[in-house]
Amino acid sequence: MKILVTGAKGFVGKNLCAQLHNIREGKNKSYGELTISEVFEYDIDFTFDQLDTYCQSCDFVFNLAGVNRPQNQEEFMQGNFGFASTLLDMLKKHHNTCPVMISSSIQATLAGRFGNSEYGKSKKAGEELMFEYAHETGAKVLVYRFPNLFGKWCRPNYNSAIATFCNNIANDLPIQVNDRSVEMELLYIDDLVDEMMGALVGQEHRCEFDGVETVPQMDGKYCCCPITHKTTLGEIVDMIYAFAEQPKTLNIPEIPANSLAKKLYSTYLSYLPKEKVAFPLKMNIDQRGSFTELVHTLNCGQVSINISKPGITKGQHWHNTKWEFFIVVSGHGLIQQRRIDSDEIIEFEVTGENIQCIHMLPGYTHNIINLSDTHDLVTVMYCNEIFDPNKPDTFFLPV
Repeated sequence: MKILVTGAKGFVGKNLCAQLHNIREGKNKSYGELTISEVFEYDIDFTFDQLDTYCQSCDFVFNLAGVNRPQNQEEFMQGNFGFASTLLDMLKKHHNTCPVMISSSIQATLAGRFGNSEYGKSKKAGEELMFEYAHETGAKVLVYRFPNLFGKWCRPNYNSAIATFCNNIANDLPIQVNDRSVEMELLYIDDLVDEMMGALVGQEHRCEFDGVETVPQMDGKYCCCPITHKTTLGEIVDMIYAFAEQPKTLNIPEIPANSLAKKLYSTYLSYLPKEKVAFPLKMNIDQRGSFTELVHTLNCGQVSINISKPGITKGQHWHNTKWEFFIVVSGHGLIQQRRIDSDEIIEFEVTGENIQCIHMLPGYTHNIINLSDTHDLVTVMYCNEIFDPNKPDTFFLPV
């Protein structure tokens, strides 16, 4: 397939084109038999002659071009309706009836607070133009009304509150929140791109609208992405501020699969300035080596790195409920464990050449010995709970 993307340098366009190129180059094979031979990227700095050439041979059009922040209100209609008209005229000129997708907006419903939106009116006019084109030519049209979009590469201080909040908080700049209770429906860029890949192979999701509410419908007039997240402005801001504290607390927030938190965290990280990409960790150092906590979680414990000097034995303690994994990643060591009411010792010789995971069992005193005379022993340690100095559950007892 030859794909034309207008507005290719915009937020959605960049993410979409990156995925299209991954598929074209064979780097992404997660979309079945979908094959792409060419990706025609068009934006405002291209000529209409180039657009005309692309319209002659393309097999699918993603029309993402549009105006969001014009100098005057009239530019909405010119940029959103006018360009769509030009694009469709070029397709008709070449008798190209390939499918055409257009990015509209929830504001095109002209419902509620969007009733007097000039932007919404221009998007609505673009939608009607598409439907008329489909009726006239028989071409398939896919009209998507996007809610609030967010994700990497979205321009801050433009038309996305999420991008602005992530950018400002990541860069220690102030943000302004007038009403924390404002409700928002959010669509993550990767979910949108997946939907657009589905549209390429005729598996788009259809819907109708009840005001601004999406109503799934198999034969609906409009198209939609089935995965969105509804939340409030206050909840979004609180999550982003919690992400910003991670280098200090080491706490990784709960980020379940497909959750808003997971997607918002990835978005926040994409705005980090280079001086925050790396951050220091507290190394607890003594003559035996060092112990450094890496990651804390709310409900699933912590991960640490332990370095033992040559010949050193560490541990020699047991726990009631706490349990651990010891994973030697470099060096040569011996792990010993003994149930505290038994004389039997179980031993595991471990090396970084044959990485394995050893349980430290509750009720067993345990240690780890560096068997090398010359090299450090490096062990990744997972513990099922964050260390609490007021209730350490750690009791000295030689193995």
